[in-house]
Amino acid sequence: MVAKHTGSLVGAGLALSCVFAAGAATILSISTTSTTSSGGSTTTASVSSAVATTTATAPIANPPASSTSIAFSSFDFANGTKLPDKATLWVGNATFRPGSGGTAYVPVKLDRATPNTVIARITTVNGSGTLRAISGYNYQTVDKVVIFRPGDPLEQTVEVPIIAATAGQFFQLKLREAPWGALQGQSVASVTASYAAPTAKSTGSFRAARTFKATGTLQFTLAKSTHKRSPDGGWDRWATSLSHGRTQIANEETGLYLDSSIWPGIEGPVYWGTKGLVLHTQKLAQPIYHEGQNWKYGSSVLDGRNFIASQIGYGQYEWDARMPTRRGSWPAFWLVSTSGWPPEIDVYEGFGYQSYWDFDRHIGQTIHGGSGGYRAFQRGVVIQTEQAYGLKGYTEDFHRFAVDIQRDYITWFVDGKETYQSVNPFKGFRWYPIMDVAVKTNGAYNDGTGDMTIRSFKIYSAP
Repeated sequence: MVAKHTGSLVGAGLALSCVFAAGAATILSISTTSTTSSGGSTTTASVSSAVATTTATAPIANPPASSTSIAFSSFDFANGTKLPDKATLWVGNATFRPGSGGTAYVPVKLDRATPNTVIARITTVNGSGTLRAISGYNYQTVDKVVIFRPGDPLEQTVEVPIIAATAGQFFQLKLREAPWGALQGQSVASVTASYAAPTAKSTGSFRAARTFKATGTLQFTLAKSTHKRSPDGGWDRWATSLSHGRTQIANEETGLYLDSSIWPGIEGPVYWGTKGLVLHTQKLAQPIYHEGQNWKYGSSVLDGRNFIASQIGYGQYEWDARMPTRRGSWPAFWLVSTSGWPPEIDVYEGFGYQSYWDFDRHIGQTIHGGSGGYRAFQRGVVIQTEQAYGLKGYTEDFHRFAVDIQRDYITWFVDGKETYQSVNPFKGFRWYPIMDVAVKTNGAYNDGTGDMTIRSFKIYSAP
């Protein structure tokens, strides 16, 4: 989880302080060559909306172990301390035929094979001056998402329907913000009506999003009848603390991770409700003095560092949960290496302390690499999932958040749909899960609910 780890360094959450941070990855197809462009400019007189053109192959539920992109098969990950460089995404200038009807084909390109999923939000903007082209008169507005997964061709086409334009008229296609998962190259492109050869539509085959499917042996299921927890956990139970204690000062958290067996009389930080296991956060009626200071807020955590049944090397973790709504809450599902932090895999993270954060539409997914308590890299995304994938409503109902850890790639899913993928730099590591709701605020902390409810949690172990 971003900015929540068991080491002493500030975590990824602080580094992902932008509304949309650069992101992580995708790896399945073995092809990494750039696409070629078809000759000529096929146009369509009436198109209801512009699309990013790709030819998708069928979803791959269980990719073979040898599916790592050729571009990274020989990369030295240095035992989880190195990751291939990000690709740079840029939007290219384009031309189209003057006249009525037709389509402008605008290239969106990567400069190299990407080790992670790249997501770009792209929109049209009117031109300027006397030759400006205007949306609704000369062209139809585009507001689309373009996705590159590792192994995909390096060029896609955004199609913009043309209504009517004379020679020299132009509009622009621009990135809404820096691409998620890549560096930013040219962010604004001019699209001009010209009698010169029009920009051709790129061709290529792109992998469709995977569908989540458990491939391992069911190792653990969260159940009220067998659930156990204690302050430091044990071989058969969860800990209500983190490996380094009950505070995360380096992350500027203001909540103390509570246990009612240590502080009787507080509202229970973990309890079984009618819908599932509840991780409850609160503003304390009376501050608790701990480690030299008063704590006014209570956080909640279940940590599997000593819980043998929760630990795997390869396989899948899948939570079914409903998120909090309270500003200042910081829910997360994350994995930490049993050999110590880092590495770390953030399956879901909700930055409720950020003013822009929309719990119903935003998710954070990240990896952290390094060793011995020092982070060498982090790579992740904050995704507006409604626009990118048609997924939303994480506070309104229960949704499934899953990760599939294989030798060559790590893939993230929401409600069974792939949202993110990265090459796996952590081969040979074992993992334990952490589920928590932190608090990071100095405010009233009384709007909505600060609780996360977990209806189901399953762990599948794979060879």
